Amino acid sequence: MDKKYDFGLVGLGVMGRNFILNVADNGFTAFGNDLDKEKVDALIKEGGDTSKVNASTDNKVFLEALSKPRKIMLLVPAGKVVDIVIESLLPNLDEGDLIIDGGNSFYTDTDRRESYLAKKGINFFGAGVSGGAKGARRGPSIMPGGNKEAYQHVKPIFEAVAAKYQGEPCVTYLGPKSAGNYVKMVHNGIEYGLMQLTSEIYDVLKKGGDYTNDELHATFHKWNAGRLQSFLVEITSEIFEQEDDLGDGRLVDKILDKAKQKGTGKWTSQNAMDLGIPVPTIDVAVSMREISALKEERIKADELYDRPIVKHMNKGPLEKMTEEALYFSFIMTYAQGLHQLADASREYGYELDIAEIAKIWRAGCIIRAGLLADITEAFRADDSLPNLLLSPTFVKKVQGTVDSARELVAFGAINGIPLPGLSNSLTYFDAYTSSRLPLNLIQAQRDYFGSHTYERLDKEGIFHTEWEKE
Repeated sequence: MDKKYDFGLVGLGVMGRNFILNVADNGFTAFGNDLDKEKVDALIKEGGDTSKVNASTDNKVFLEALSKPRKIMLLVPAGKVVDIVIESLLPNLDEGDLIIDGGNSFYTDTDRRESYLAKKGINFFGAGVSGGAKGARRGPSIMPGGNKEAYQHVKPIFEAVAAKYQGEPCVTYLGPKSAGNYVKMVHNGIEYGLMQLTSEIYDVLKKGGDYTNDELHATFHKWNAGRLQSFLVEITSEIFEQEDDLGDGRLVDKILDKAKQKGTGKWTSQNAMDLGIPVPTIDVAVSMREISALKEERIKADELYDRPIVKHMNKGPLEKMTEEALYFSFIMTYAQGLHQLADASREYGYELDIAEIAKIWRAGCIIRAGLLADITEAFRADDSLPNLLLSPTFVKKVQGTVDSARELVAFGAINGIPLPGLSNSLTYFDAYTSSRLPLNLIQAQRDYFGSHTYERLDKEGIFHTEWEKE
């Protein structure tokens, strides 16, 4: 094959097909590869011009079609499949070629693969891609990490295909090793939190205000035009309008209340535990998906226990309260996730710039929101900011909304409406802003039964007390 293509992509499912077509639309030629001939044929047909976008089921044909150093992106399921694809490519790769894992791989797998391939002279990148299928086609947020010099080979392509916010591409080199996959993991953890919070507000409006789907649509649509502007609030508004094409009524009311997950939220929560960083809103968002899976048990339990009769609130006050509470809890979720990123950067040597991360999340990705512009400015003003809650700008935003969060949590508790995400957001705030917590008692207990020692407020040093009386 005489013609050489600028970019290669393995995995022509929905995400892969859309991403490679995006590349071709933005001035770069691209060649795809998939074992499924139907997917290869579908890409060629949709691409329309094989001089711009082509594909093959044959690995050797695929690799020979690419200009050197080869730039090959994998959009295949995380796990063993990534390793299998890498091994299938290796025999025909040359020193200096670049493999980019665009899936949701666990960050330690990325570190392992980078080290393995570096010994063979092959560059390996982990690049998180957020925005779903539509984002892949129209412009996603891209989070690459790995060898900085190797990134320069793919930088023009990524900047061309990424989403744009006020003309700036939503992609930047994040740091060495698995920085890209790690940032995408925490991005997804934040996503879990925001989705849980949005579902809780929906539940309160429906049960506590007797909102119809039309009213829910109008409310979320109005919120999306204000400070809650975000992709998730936008699509939530649209969901309430969707008619059921298999029956009467709105589709949202027919969907089973069992949420599934692919593991990235759990990974965020587990790793935060390892780092010692509190992310309670994300933790409980993962737990709620697990509780939702217990549908049959929940039905039986509902029959065994009396539940409070929900006392409806007037829609005006309820709408104001829920908007403020949702804004408050969104801030708490971002604060937790960004705190984890900052600590992980120090622990793993990622050298992350939190302002840059917030900047590339402003468009294209699932957690894009107007709030991220303020977050970007907060970390630009103080790049050593340990937590978003310590930013003077956000102090005002939180002070203006926390009372509504308190009222709504109380309303949910009294009326038996579960609001774990909102409750955990409020508890996180109250604990983080408390100069004195009752953990002195826990230290006393630990020392009492296990001689674990304690520190004192009034003296330096480590102490132990013989608590038990003879």
